[in-house]
Amino acid sequence: MENTQVADNPLAQRYASKEMARVWSPQSRYSTWRKLWLALAQSQLELGLMEENGTGARIKPEQIRQMEYHLEDIDFQKVEGYETRLRHDVMAHIHAFADQCPLAKDIIHLGATSCYVTDNTDLILMKEGLQLIQRSLVGLLDTLARFARGNAKVETLGFTHFQPAQLTTVGKRACLWTQDFLMDFWEISHRLDGLRFRGAKGTTGTQASFLALFKGDHEKVKALDQVVTEKMGFSKAFPVTGQTYPRKADSQILDSLSGIGQSAMKFGNDIRLLAHRQEVDEPFEEEQVGSSAMAYKRNPMRSERMCGLSRFLIQLTGNAAQTAGAQWLERTLDDSVNRRLTIPQSFLCADAILKLAINISKGLVVNPEVIQGEINRALPFMATENILMAAVSQGGDRQVLHEVIRKHSHQMQKELKSGSRTNDLLERLKKEPGLSQVDFAKVMATGCFSGRAASQVEEFLTQEVDPILVAHSQWRNQTATIRV
Repeated sequence: MENTQVADNPLAQRYASKEMARVWSPQSRYSTWRKLWLALAQSQLELGLMEENGTGARIKPEQIRQMEYHLEDIDFQKVEGYETRLRHDVMAHIHAFADQCPLAKDIIHLGATSCYVTDNTDLILMKEGLQLIQRSLVGLLDTLARFARGNAKVETLGFTHFQPAQLTTVGKRACLWTQDFLMDFWEISHRLDGLRFRGAKGTTGTQASFLALFKGDHEKVKALDQVVTEKMGFSKAFPVTGQTYPRKADSQILDSLSGIGQSAMKFGNDIRLLAHRQEVDEPFEEEQVGSSAMAYKRNPMRSERMCGLSRFLIQLTGNAAQTAGAQWLERTLDDSVNRRLTIPQSFLCADAILKLAINISKGLVVNPEVIQGEINRALPFMATENILMAAVSQGGDRQVLHEVIRKHSHQMQKELKSGSRTNDLLERLKKEPGLSQVDFAKVMATGCFSGRAASQVEEFLTQEVDPILVAHSQWRNQTATIRV
């Protein structure tokens, strides 16, 4: 930390990746403003705005060259001085840029409104952020797929209501986590594919100022909008805007990021529950300290942090939804402060969550002996459904036999909870007249208590996940270093 006397942003300083923090840095934002001013001037020049046209506008190649030379070297101290006087951040940057580009002073921001740079920059930064998120999702899908395949046949207790249920496999459960993040990948990809630019729309979206500059030539004004859009890396712009692009776009993007938080919270909570049962552990480094007081502790702090960050991310979406609904007519400025806070935080938080998820999934430790011990303890209960079906197939009354099994099962559970170490449920059921014809040994040998779980793992990964990993192979095998 450069200055320990002022508050910092933990998301930027502690949790998010350097790449995502760089996207939302002041340098990135305000150099993008300058690139937008350059693109506007270049496009105006290309469309013929280079001679006196009755409006006083005149653009020359040497002005463009001077702007190109000063895109990155921003004097932030000078900008702060201008903003203190002018109380307007965009005007402060225009003056600071003009001081460095005196030849271009008269054409910087020509015909534009503040939202030309502020809104278009937000869209550019969100596009860059979504691309980083998409890349991280591929890395996470790759890691989870490897874990799922490696544990496809490792049977484990399934849980409903966090009570033991039919067996599943460790790999099948991992596919549930993978599928959630796969849905996030689809959603983020959809938002990227459909993301539009604001473009050059003028003060209230009517393009009146640009129409005046081009002496009423509608085609050139339309062309200006499209040329600027393409120069800044977009294929399409919003066809109509007010002073701002639709704030609904922000809401949709933040909803997509919220989905990542939802998936990660489910993943993290499952790991925390399994860690409590000592069946699966998250990574724990050799010299890592679990507790300052209790030296034996091995807390699932990575998963806990991921859940905490996810809760924060999910809650941010309400801001975007309310901002979208609260815009008056062509715009009001109450959106500015909220968006300045929530949009960067959402991206930084989603990035931090995915880095944690990759780190956790790469280092998950499965404890098969513990898992098998829990299966052995619960398997007689799991077998009762197969026993019931076998008895019914031999002519037994299902409802009567269900009640018999229910009573014995609940009595057995009561005894186990009272300290009994022996589960002899099957021996008790063998003595029941209605079940005497059942071949218990055969039921237990051929029960296939985890069903098609192992097959489902391979089918799901082959059909749904592998095509994405092949298409984006450059983003596989990601490492994620985190601050613990």
